[in-house]
Amino acid sequence: MENKTVTLTIDGIQVTVPAHYTVIDAAREAGVNIPTLCYLKDVNAIGSCRLCLVEIQGARGLQAACVSPVAEGQVIRTNTEKIRKFRKANLELILSNHNRECTSCVRSGNCELQALCNEYGVDEYRFDGKLSSNRYDDVSPSIVRDNSKCINCRRCIATCNKIQGIGAIGVSGRGFRSEVGSIYGISLANSPCVYCGQCILACPVGALKEKDGIQKVYDAFAAGKYVVVQPAPAVRATIGEEFGYPVGTSVTGKLATALRRLGFAKVFDTDFGADLTIMEEGTELLNRLKNGGTLPMITSCSPGWINYCEKFYPEFLPNLSTCKSPHEMEGAMIKTYFAEKEGIDPKNIFVVSVMPCTAKKYEAQRSELGHDELQDVDAVLTVREVAKMIRSAGIDFRRLPDSDFDSLMGESTGAAVIFGATGGVMEAALRTVYEVYTGKTLENVDFHAVRGTAGIKEAEIDLNGTKINVAVANGTKNASELLEAVKRGEKNYTFIEVMGCPGGCVCGGGTPIVPAKEKAYIDLKAERAKALYAEDAGKALRKSHENSEIKKIYKEFLGEPNSHKAHELLHTHYHARPKYNLEK
Repeated sequence: MENKTVTLTIDGIQVTVPAHYTVIDAAREAGVNIPTLCYLKDVNAIGSCRLCLVEIQGARGLQAACVSPVAEGQVIRTNTEKIRKFRKANLELILSNHNRECTSCVRSGNCELQALCNEYGVDEYRFDGKLSSNRYDDVSPSIVRDNSKCINCRRCIATCNKIQGIGAIGVSGRGFRSEVGSIYGISLANSPCVYCGQCILACPVGALKEKDGIQKVYDAFAAGKYVVVQPAPAVRATIGEEFGYPVGTSVTGKLATALRRLGFAKVFDTDFGADLTIMEEGTELLNRLKNGGTLPMITSCSPGWINYCEKFYPEFLPNLSTCKSPHEMEGAMIKTYFAEKEGIDPKNIFVVSVMPCTAKKYEAQRSELGHDELQDVDAVLTVREVAKMIRSAGIDFRRLPDSDFDSLMGESTGAAVIFGATGGVMEAALRTVYEVYTGKTLENVDFHAVRGTAGIKEAEIDLNGTKINVAVANGTKNASELLEAVKRGEKNYTFIEVMGCPGGCVCGGGTPIVPAKEKAYIDLKAERAKALYAEDAGKALRKSHENSEIKKIYKEFLGEPNSHKAHELLHTHYHARPKYNLEK
């Protein structure tokens, strides 16, 4: 079946496609776009929105293109008068019980329902149905659900279940009483949700969004705080899309300039924190190898993964690296090392992290991530939020000159840049671990075995005669598959990297939302990662331990990696948490 093909005709265009294709797949091969709302390529194909109905010659009635298999000799029409009228009427019916406050919606201008209504000329509301549930769940520190905007497409459910393997959301009720939400009507905050935000990326409308952090930052400015900012590695490879750049365009210099023009006192780079993480995490791995510590050691940079481990795999908590994530490390250094250097009261410093991640919003609030009764990071903005701030400030992003990040904590290496892609943390760690362990210079720093977008990658690394087995997993469902293999004794690793989001941070829940019809033609994970690897390749320094600012901070402040002071400021602990909290 995989190699077999069929030839069919779509709107007069003859096309030959694999026999396992559906009509919607074949139409895209022919350059014909069939509208959808519930369909999400490789994730959700249930034919429920009825917008993709087409005429198949010989078939009885209209057929849903997303679930109809292709067949030899089929003749299909997708744009007849009957179909256009049907689609328009269906859109009007969907709007009949939809919250139509479009101008104030977070998805206005990038809403798939809004776009389709414009395309099909829906300029009046002929039907007036009972409005959807007005349940508004904003208890979670990361994700807000507004059911008055939900269209029951179930893309969020499919993503949470099939892609992430979590099952935090589902459908209750039937027919007109159907409602998407968490079990027993509890908040996402009390469900198995790990705050990865993949459901936000899947939602075609504004029923799901990140918890707003913008006002908190404006309030800090107004209060006269010393407000500093740090963007994560993946931000430079994604924020350009918000301003019309092609997917996979790196805009590092413009990003630094834009943040400076927003009024931040200092614009640091979380890549510095990534290099710092490698120094601490690499040393921790070497110490575990030397002293018989718990193996495999598992990375702790992804808060979505940490949440997942705490809720689903608490038995692996001893395997987690004790390192804080890069932006938390940098936040700790800003409120200690930087504050001391500049003579600023840490209580007056307000640290803002710009992240591709919604789980970081929860992470920043964790009591384990602070020092001297101060949180390491005070506010987290997603890529989408900081783009909104840039636009509202009247900054013409595309016309900005490039600039550098501020020194003291702005220098970084290529190893830090690739943290944003799946396999990047592993590769960055291996570059440093190899040289520290062997005492030899690594001639080729590119570890291609751990690159790529596969859900699970494995490699055997030769440390000058000592061989270690490593693995990389991206997306929590793939992480589960990997951990189950370890539990069964089928796999034996020394070091594992896990990222909570498919593709790593470049496809985190806080990155630009790409409409489903565009996403079907683009490998977002690969294209965004390319920008990071290109920046890595162009760096003069590509190993974390070569960063001069890193060397300086150890010499002047921390002492050495894994020192007592480093542990006090840069390391933490995690604990088991229940999947459900039904008492709240």
